[in-house]
Amino acid sequence: MEKSMIVGFIGGKFLPFHSGHEYAVLEAAKQVDKLYVVLSSSEIRDRELCERDNCNYIPAHTRMSWLGRTFNKHDTIQIVNVEDHEGVADYDWDKGAELIKRSIRENIDIVFSSEPEYEMYFKKNFPNSKHIVLDPKRTHYPISATMIRRNPFRYWNFIPESVRPFFAKKVAIVGTESCGKTTLCNNLSKIYDTTWIPEFGRDICFEYKNHLTEAVFDEIVMNQYLLDEKSLYEANKFTLIDSEAVVSQYYLGEYFNGMKSDFIDQFIKKQNID
Repeated sequence: MEKSMIVGFIGGKFLPFHSGHEYAVLEAAKQVDKLYVVLSSSEIRDRELCERDNCNYIPAHTRMSWLGRTFNKHDTIQIVNVEDHEGVADYDWDKGAELIKRSIRENIDIVFSSEPEYEMYFKKNFPNSKHIVLDPKRTHYPISATMIRRNPFRYWNFIPESVRPFFAKKVAIVGTESCGKTTLCNNLSKIYDTTWIPEFGRDICFEYKNHLTEAVFDEIVMNQYLLDEKSLYEANKFTLIDSEAVVSQYYLGEYFNGMKSDFIDQFIKKQNID
């Protein structure tokens, strides 16, 4: 007789997702054939919590992308978002359980959590499922999402790489050509053990012997932005940037009699230098 598949689920707001969550998901995945990671989201509730803790609002789609990036090599892990429209005080746990069951649409053999006090809730709403509590005292990862929302830099080592760009800062070093920006960025990156991004436009200028076209400035800005964003994954709380879009817009005007690029303007709005 063929052995039936063991299905489990583990849920959370993941506001934000942290190393303790990652540990719990991986431990749960070892015990089942298929694991549903359920993101329970409500813009009302999530905004309440973020505002309370002085944290920028973290949309559900951002948290889903963190989970996807973290577990993309785990074929047995399925990620689903279960959305409601309730606040912190009026959240209906029974209704939430029905939404979860409706989203999974499979018999759930095991439910995982890190809270022993959820036992009665799971017995009521998932009577045919076994409740397994993972690391209830948080001995492996003594961290909570609340702690990170209130002070992400203090608990930086508990923030997974996939999540760090949300909290990392961008510090731009601005100045004219040959004023020492590159040297300063390099030295600061060593002092603070963080990433820095060289000026992409310098290599392009060398490639064209400074005979640039208008379109090349758009290329410079786009590639600089992509490099800056990528560096945030490896940054230690902040990344250093050797150039940014306002400077490129200025030099476009210098090269071409005051010309201005709407394309570059979009990146000026998007780059979010701190």
